[in-house]
Amino acid sequence: MQKLLVAPLYRAKISTVIVIDALDECKDEHSESAVLLVLGQLVPEVPRVKFFVTNQPEIHITTGFHSPLLKRVTHTFILHQVESSAIDEDIQCFFNHELSGLAHEHGRIDGWPTDEEVNSLCQRAAGFFVYAVATVNFLNHHLQDPWDQLGTIMASPESTVHEGETELKTYTSLNSLYMSILQKSFHKNKANDDAMVRSVLSATILVMNPLLLSAIATLTGFHHNQVHCLLGLIQSLLILPEDPNHPIQPFHKSFPDFITDPTRCVDSRFHISPNYHTELVLSCLDLMGKLLKRNMCSIPNYALNSEVEDLPKRIKESGIHGALEYTCRSWYKHLIVTKYRTSYVLSALCGFLEGKFLFWLEVLSVLGVAGDAVHALITTSKWLNEVCSE
Repeated sequence: MQKLLVAPLYRAKISTVIVIDALDECKDEHSESAVLLVLGQLVPEVPRVKFFVTNQPEIHITTGFHSPLLKRVTHTFILHQVESSAIDEDIQCFFNHELSGLAHEHGRIDGWPTDEEVNSLCQRAAGFFVYAVATVNFLNHHLQDPWDQLGTIMASPESTVHEGETELKTYTSLNSLYMSILQKSFHKNKANDDAMVRSVLSATILVMNPLLLSAIATLTGFHHNQVHCLLGLIQSLLILPEDPNHPIQPFHKSFPDFITDPTRCVDSRFHISPNYHTELVLSCLDLMGKLLKRNMCSIPNYALNSEVEDLPKRIKESGIHGALEYTCRSWYKHLIVTKYRTSYVLSALCGFLEGKFLFWLEVLSVLGVAGDAVHALITTSKWLNEVCSE
């Protein structure tokens, strides 16, 4: 950090702002406290630099900001203490601007949307800008008329949670919007179609890092075009890049939070339960079992990886990219949260370790992440002890 930030900024003597967004979303258990500790040490050394940090008010992060190192140099701004009228005004301005442009784009110049409709949308947003963005994305679906889409939202209840069923009312407007989008998008589905929707969504939502569309198709076992069409139906909820070499991911964290929470996603056709981690680890083990083989990159005998000049090209041509690379690096991360169909998982895990273990180590070595194997084996051993003791 000294070489990366402090020394260059100190020598440059420039005034700048470094933004650290969503600190609470660090996946490692102690990452947040580590970042705050480093910041506390850095701030006095680079006086011309300001750090702008956003996070949910989680107790371990709040406590970190109150440490002696940071407390004297930190100014806290609590977003939910902003006047609701100011937020509503911004959201209304956003709706007016975006929907006016949408109406013009579709040749609709007869006063759509009405002031009453915009006011209703603002009330439904309930101060959540993400609701406004998701609504505009939904109305702007390239296969649907925006006024019909707006009718769907207006016809939906303002909440999918019955009064008294939950203490958490904060996200009821988002719940209603997300549920309306899912139900409208897949209203023609049969039971088998719903199973495919859940499978593809789980491979989009539960993966440890965003995947390419081709990797999602490979991991789930569905045809590329099927996955493309399915995800296209809910493009208002996802970031779907035109470039196939860019990954697909939710446009906002609130959607994964919604669809994995049974108290919020009350339609079982769309709820993604933790059991889908089991399906993912089984898919990972199956894919590695099918594709892994000895010396996939055709590296000459006794040659070190560093001595192979065209190693990236060899990796790409070997098929060690996309789904296979993900499975090799992340299968055990799905395993450690698996508590469902464990007998199937144990059988698949045994087959993998007996038949493909060395080939897996070789792939990790070629990718330059051989150290991942140590962590994988430690966590797998811990999971096995827990499963066997139950």
